[in-house]
Amino acid sequence: MKSTTPIKRAPELRPLSHDHHHGLLLCWKIKTGMAKNIDLQRIKKYVDWFYEIYLKTHFELEEKYVFTILEADNALIEQALKEHRTLNELFESTSDLEINLKRIEKELDSHIRFEERVLFAEIQKAATEEQLKKIEEIHSKEAFIENEDADFWS
Repeated sequence: MKSTTPIKRAPELRPLSHDHHHGLLLCWKIKTGMAKNIDLQRIKKYVDWFYEIYLKTHFELEEKYVFTILEADNALIEQALKEHRTLNELFESTSDLEINLKRIEKELDSHIRFEERVLFAEIQKAATEEQLKKIEEIHSKEAFIENEDADFWS
């Protein structure tokens, strides 16, 4: 049976977990929009906006400051980097829109859950106070601002 105990996240990593929450909401919005037969181009436009405004920067921050806490040849880091590459390719793809959106929803959800449940726990154990402070310093303090023009999921 799975544990239902909440993960105790280091305060310096919590903003990244908040980013992950918005990523999971993106997955839900894709799924909901497709279930409501919303025009795929409309969903893709929102997905592109989210990727450009939030996700690219999030990936860059993780790769430069968070993943480097563990060794580059660490299997968890290799998996996370591979998943980032796959996701970048999916977000930048313009072909097979329906299949691509479904893959983004599935792959992003899986990736976020891996980072939250497995990778961040290992990083948190290995990180020094100095490394955690650096992550806290470089993470944007700006709150997530929804794209109100795209409200296809409600």
